[in-house]
Amino acid sequence: MLADLQQLSLPFNSLSGPLIDGIMNLTNLRILELYSNQFLGSIPGSIGNLFRLEKLLLYVNNFTGALPPSLANCTNLSTLNLRLNNLTGELSAFNFSTLQRLTTLDLSNNNFSGELPQSLYSCKSLTAIRFASNQLTGEISPEIVALESLSFLSISTNNLTNVTGAFRILKGCKNLTTLVLSKNFWNEPLPDDKSLGDPVGFQSLQVFAIGGCQFTGQVPSWLAKVMTLEVLDLSFNFITGSIPGWMGSLPNLFYVDLSNNLLGGGFPIEFCGMPVLTTKEAGDMVDRSYLELPVFVMPNSATKQQYNQLSNLPPAIYFGNNSLTGSIPTEIGRLKYIHVLDLSYNNFTGSIPEQISNLTNLEKLDLSYNHLSGGIPASLKGLHFLSSFSVAYNDLQGLVPSGGLALNLNHYHLPVEDLTETFLLDSPPGSVLALYLLLSC
Repeated sequence: MLADLQQLSLPFNSLSGPLIDGIMNLTNLRILELYSNQFLGSIPGSIGNLFRLEKLLLYVNNFTGALPPSLANCTNLSTLNLRLNNLTGELSAFNFSTLQRLTTLDLSNNNFSGELPQSLYSCKSLTAIRFASNQLTGEISPEIVALESLSFLSISTNNLTNVTGAFRILKGCKNLTTLVLSKNFWNEPLPDDKSLGDPVGFQSLQVFAIGGCQFTGQVPSWLAKVMTLEVLDLSFNFITGSIPGWMGSLPNLFYVDLSNNLLGGGFPIEFCGMPVLTTKEAGDMVDRSYLELPVFVMPNSATKQQYNQLSNLPPAIYFGNNSLTGSIPTEIGRLKYIHVLDLSYNNFTGSIPEQISNLTNLEKLDLSYNHLSGGIPASLKGLHFLSSFSVAYNDLQGLVPSGGLALNLNHYHLPVEDLTETFLLDSPPGSVLALYLLLSC
């Protein structure tokens, strides 16, 4: 009966049952926010009656069925978020072309099938698209470059093919800052086409996540030209060769995950001079603007943490579960702004560098499953922010340092992190390894 109502906002409650058709009589509604409830059933076929609707936020519910065709009548929609439901159907069967004002579209974590909808490429105002965790197939179309304002694109955890074609097309999206394609392109070779990093390719890219694809090949050399890169996830692939030193020289990179690959060689000394992790001035230059859509990280493969801006993501180096050899360089003590350092499950030898005690912002340190010898430096007890520490399964001996560090030695450690949304992102939890700290005293 509230004919003049313009906004209905009831998120984060325990509302349940179907969404009744009566709400569709509120034809003056501009904002409908019912996210994070327990609604079920289909989205009413009369949703198109709300032709003035600008924001429709129904995410984190239990809605089923396909997108109602009448939704195309909501031509004033700027934000459509139906993430984390049980929606189904061929996504390409819905006509997006009428939604010319649409800027943000999030249909992730549903059961949509088919190929990416061609009609979407006529929505020229789109800045953010997320189709992650569905059952989409096919290839990325060249028509996506028509979305000149597109900044955020996540299609992780689907069944896309032809990664070489995808990269060659997407480099034409000149405003693309966040690209998450993790868990697609199964077992394809990782393209190393140097033209991908030419002056007109990926020159705005800040977040690049292609983990969990089982890619073969080596770290792409064209990434050396992407000077804007801040977050890089190449984890859970079959990448071989050594870690290139140029990666540690990228001026804005502060989060790099190369874990769970087949990388060899030593710890590149260039990583000890990463600008953002060594100087406050470089860290202050990290883009602190809000992302069009949040990214999700799964610490300890347990609970998701949501990040709405990149500057809140903990600066980190993940090299775990490779075949790295040699000693941990003493120059590692220069990374005084790093929060997470994971070198577990490698073949590092020698002693634990005393200089690690200079990493006063360190929260997680995992050196487990290596061949480190000697003792644990007593100076590590000065790392007051350290909440997770593991040197399990090494060849250490001597006394455990007394003080704050000894308290942390009693904690379990869960080293495996899944950043393949990853971002990052939108992926199911990976395996969890609970490690006891074993010391030879």
